[in-house]
Amino acid sequence: MAPRRAICTGCTPTSLVEGDSMSNSKTIILVHGGFVDGSGWEGVYNALKKNGFDVIIVQNPTHSLADDVAVTKRAIATAKGEVILVGHSYGGVVVSEAGNDPKVTGLVYIAAFAPDRGESVSSLIANPAPGAPVPPILPPVDGYLFLDRDKFPASFAADVRPSLASFMADSQVPWGVEALQGAVNEPAWRSKPSWYLVATDDKMIPPDAQRMMAARAGMHVIEAPGSHAIYVSNPEAVASVIEQAAEGVAPPVR
Repeated sequence: MAPRRAICTGCTPTSLVEGDSMSNSKTIILVHGGFVDGSGWEGVYNALKKNGFDVIIVQNPTHSLADDVAVTKRAIATAKGEVILVGHSYGGVVVSEAGNDPKVTGLVYIAAFAPDRGESVSSLIANPAPGAPVPPILPPVDGYLFLDRDKFPASFAADVRPSLASFMADSQVPWGVEALQGAVNEPAWRSKPSWYLVATDDKMIPPDAQRMMAARAGMHVIEAPGSHAIYVSNPEAVASVIEQAAEGVAPPVR
């Protein structure tokens, strides 16, 4: 399927546009990726709450994909009504599997991995394109991974204020090799409408790789300038895409 593409240069949540009205009956569930925890979603959370959404932030242990899917499904079970499930980075793998829950009516991928059947983060990053940036992942220790702290800001959070990027580097959450290797059985994007926000300055998941994953899934695609941490640096753009998904609104093609 061909993707639906739009360019977002200064996105604002759709409900902030004068004259817009929207139903906020769906619960938004936010799923973080590797090396970080759910606190990075604060700006997106605040924007969505301001516009009347119920929001749940999942705190995945990132030890294994199976554990993270189970934690996310427990969050889905607590949600009121229908759910829009949002994943960043490795969180895209989690929502691809957990999104098969019948309460989930739509998926949103934020600079995220969107694996097909049998794929994992490990398989998706196995053969990087020539010249593509390589994430500064250190060798595993006791089955867990970290990013090089000195290289973290430039690779993960280049457009985040320096003090916060340093804090993110120094407060990394160990990412289990088992989670990295966890493969999806049946990706929910095959049966549910999905949206993808490409971060065009990403140094962790190359933008072309993001576009490829979104295109093969036939997702609605929005592009915005930003690093891998676009959900931290530009929460309004991220909230805008999520609100489009909650409304089932396809972005305009430009």
